[in-house]
Amino acid sequence: MVAEVVASPPVSSRGRYGVRDHRQVNQSATPRDDQRAVDALREVLRRAVVRLEAADARDEPLAEYVEAHRVLLVKRNPVLRPVGRAWRLGALMLGRDGTLYATGAIVRAREAGVRNYQSQSAEERRDLRAAALRGKFETGETVNHGWREISLDAASLRSGEGPVVFAPDGSLVVRWNAALGDSAVRDVGAYVDERVGLLVDPLDIP
Repeated sequence: MVAEVVASPPVSSRGRYGVRDHRQVNQSATPRDDQRAVDALREVLRRAVVRLEAADARDEPLAEYVEAHRVLLVKRNPVLRPVGRAWRLGALMLGRDGTLYATGAIVRAREAGVRNYQSQSAEERRDLRAAALRGKFETGETVNHGWREISLDAASLRSGEGPVVFAPDGSLVVRWNAALGDSAVRDVGAYVDERVGLLVDPLDIP
């Protein structure tokens, strides 16, 4: 899978997503409180799956990036290999089995076209489009890659290493826009319900 390698910063109270490490903020929370919050989130996700399936809402493929390699001396080009499907809910993705993912990046499967060397980012997108076609995705299909599964246990959610974290009051929130920092957080249940609503009943925009 495509990933960035970033030098580790000095130890601070903020995790990878810029959210304060709430293990250091909320000293009054108990393991039982945390478990109740996690159980409530699992119920939110269960209801979301029921609504999405009942509405036959559009889901999207998940793929993992496989680097170029050789098999018996035969070179294999990079490929976006299909691994499942999920509903895209903004900063989150939800599988039919209730698995929650942090949304990564998207690419549309299409012919790569002529290499023009305009920019490195443009060439990377070109190569990803070609890799999606090699993964047997339909031309024009939106393919999700670079996603990450979110572990739904209290310890993982308190680590601050994902978009879903504990707030100081012990509730679970989603950091829906990494660029906006701590100002872009919402109650995760309300966020999921809103995003599910948009898929179940899409806005009719001409």
